[in-house]
Amino acid sequence: MKKNILSLFMMLASGLSANAAADVDFEQNFCDSTLRIDYTFLGNATTQSIAVDKLNMMPRWYGKHAHLDELPVEGNGQITVRKHGTSEVIYRNSFSTLFQEWQSYDEAKNNVKSFENVFLVPMPRDTVDITVDLRNNRHEVVESLTHTVAPKDVLIRHIGFGNTTPYVTLQQAKDTTKCIHIAYVAEGYQPGEMATFVEDAKIATEALFEHEPFSSMRDRFNIVAVESPSVDSGTSEPSKGVWRNTVLGSHFDTFYSNRYLTTLNLKSLHDVLAGVPYEHIIVLVNTSEYGGGGILNSYNLSMTHHPQYRQVVVHEFGHSFAGLADEYAYEAEQIPMYPHDVEPWEKNITTLVDFHNKWEKLIEPGTQVPTPMPEDKSEKRKGKSEKSSKVKREKRKGKSEKSEVVGAYEGAGYSLKGVYRPYPDCRMRSNQHKDFCPACQKALRDLINFYTE
Repeated sequence: MKKNILSLFMMLASGLSANAAADVDFEQNFCDSTLRIDYTFLGNATTQSIAVDKLNMMPRWYGKHAHLDELPVEGNGQITVRKHGTSEVIYRNSFSTLFQEWQSYDEAKNNVKSFENVFLVPMPRDTVDITVDLRNNRHEVVESLTHTVAPKDVLIRHIGFGNTTPYVTLQQAKDTTKCIHIAYVAEGYQPGEMATFVEDAKIATEALFEHEPFSSMRDRFNIVAVESPSVDSGTSEPSKGVWRNTVLGSHFDTFYSNRYLTTLNLKSLHDVLAGVPYEHIIVLVNTSEYGGGGILNSYNLSMTHHPQYRQVVVHEFGHSFAGLADEYAYEAEQIPMYPHDVEPWEKNITTLVDFHNKWEKLIEPGTQVPTPMPEDKSEKRKGKSEKSSKVKREKRKGKSEKSEVVGAYEGAGYSLKGVYRPYPDCRMRSNQHKDFCPACQKALRDLINFYTE
């Protein structure tokens, strides 16, 4: 007894938290395989329901092995695994869904629709209770389903143990037992176009690792390109009457927005990936039309042959990997996604309700909050002769024309008023800015550490 008390005291004295001391043991609770659960989400703007479609088992587990009962971001929904008949949580993860986004559109006021959703959890050694819940923009649980899974259930479908979709390893992590697994998936590439797909995947990889914190943490990522063939080349464009036969059935005009390119066929997506090392998914669509989308812990999807491909695929990965919010807002397209009296869960936007737990520590003392946009010094100089000396020009070399500092700038999350972003511009705001802002970089770095340390 004295020895246990002394050990606990030493752990606390060394700075370890009580959570770390009670970290869930992976080997004790799970096997090195994946339980893939297919769900159907059904409803409209006001009602939702959740149903289990089928259970699947895949050969290996490529998700987190530590922090099993912790969430780095809250998400719009959560999946929780508990020991059967108890309240003991042994695994949690968060997510967002196209279903929940659809509920904010006018179509959902008059129609009922169903959406496929697929979630991965480590395969439990013993019977467990699994809860899936959906949350509204006030963080309130609006629908929940709890069901029991027995790992020896004979109706659990085994997939990925043979006939795996061919894939190419683009990058191997330094430690494949503590890394983040990304899989590119080919959509709209015919068998003869796979060399193009692999090159497109390489372009996306280099684009991603041009950005911090990915560039300095590159050895923590394991990346493969999955050569899933389609009958037709390209993707469907419903507004043009064009429908193509592709492996994932992707299409533009999602929710009647012409640039919104997605796939609703998540079971097909995960069937393609069965047996492949993956957790995070980037779908590359063989089209030159501008479009894409990213959903937290679901997938990132991007066109590949548009001039802004590199910017878009990185931006959408910010959504799908880290749950970063869009930092832009337009007069013509304002969507009331964030109540102004509730703090958003996304790390890169705020309503200032609980700003202390956002990027407040990154702001220099004396910075005004809310923060006015920086003065454009180039405008002040317009029309004036350049009188600066060579020394002054050298000092200015490489510096922005604007004095950009971390603050709280109004206009973000599709709202011109009441929602704030950390920086004047950012990869999560525009295709013109070349970097993630300091607050986004911190959120990404913290998440990479969460998964790999």
